[in-house]
Amino acid sequence: MDERPSLLTVAREWGRIGCTGFGGPPAHIALLRRLCVDRRGWLDAREFEDAISACNLLPGPASTQLAIYCADRVRGRVGAIVGGACFIVPGLILILALAALFLEGSPPDWVRGAGAGAGAAVAAVAVHAGWSLVPDSRRRASSELRWALYLLAGAISAARVGPWLVLVLLGCGAIELAIRRGGTALALPPLIATVGKGGLLSLTWVAFKVGALSYGGGFVIIPLMQADAVDHYHWMTSSQFLNAVALGQVTPGPVVQTVAVVGYAAAGVGGGLLAALVAFSPSFLFVLLGGERFDRLRSNTGATAFLGGAGPAAIGAILGVAVPLTRALSCNWQYAVLGGAAVALFVLRRGVVFTLLAAGAVGAIVALAGGPLPS
Repeated sequence: MDERPSLLTVAREWGRIGCTGFGGPPAHIALLRRLCVDRRGWLDAREFEDAISACNLLPGPASTQLAIYCADRVRGRVGAIVGGACFIVPGLILILALAALFLEGSPPDWVRGAGAGAGAAVAAVAVHAGWSLVPDSRRRASSELRWALYLLAGAISAARVGPWLVLVLLGCGAIELAIRRGGTALALPPLIATVGKGGLLSLTWVAFKVGALSYGGGFVIIPLMQADAVDHYHWMTSSQFLNAVALGQVTPGPVVQTVAVVGYAAAGVGGGLLAALVAFSPSFLFVLLGGERFDRLRSNTGATAFLGGAGPAAIGAILGVAVPLTRALSCNWQYAVLGGAAVALFVLRRGVVFTLLAAGAVGAIVALAGGPLPS
């Protein structure tokens, strides 16, 4: 094992992953494994795999929690804060700059077209992401019938009752936990659906739901945000929200940074920074306060039982979110882009970033040719 690295080394290495981590959690996990296990030997392979399993049992962005945990193991709590921040900040800066380009004033038509094209492909990306999780989740299920019911509940909730998805995820987890404990009832704390009337308190609540109450990360956060950002508080139009989701996919670092675009739409740069701070703070707290017990969390039967219900529901939500994302499309050519994206992902097996960039390029060409754009 290499000797304990300096904070400067942690900042440099985790910052490099934050700058080059295109492709979401799979890319982040691969880069962290290459750094911490293969190249530097700071963690052994078993400890790294256990950390992945433990992070998957926690709500919020799992790959961010893994990055914080690895930094904590190699340089302590200060290292966890430095490493986590350097992992998050590069993508946050980029996504806020892009939010200013896409949301402020009247951007050029080709920029609007690029956003509309990339946004049109997002529903296909969501289905692709959810479908890739189905085999492993089904294999781990203790009951295929209950697994299918949880999956269906999550899909219907994401498609129809976005703001209440948190309760559905928690409810499915609680039901599975109760069944495995022999029918013992589990009381869930009451959760309010909305807070305030659209100010910073409301933005804080939306970001908190994303960071502390969502199992599955990634696309699970979309229905949590869409109903609030578009329908309830009217911070964004449906087209702008699609742009936000696409930006979260094509920028490096955690996909959860989509919430920063919502924050920007609500209250400018300050709102974007506030949303990111609130959304990522729980991940730091989970690791700093509980990282030493990650090995026990993985073997905790209650936690694994809860995830046995919440996990399939989260996958269903990722699949179901394609419905409101598709409903948000407003131009006929966007449906053609959506179909092309599905072919690229499922038939040609192209990557998500490539697919979104190609869809954005098609949208820019449509705009330059004088085609209709979403209002």
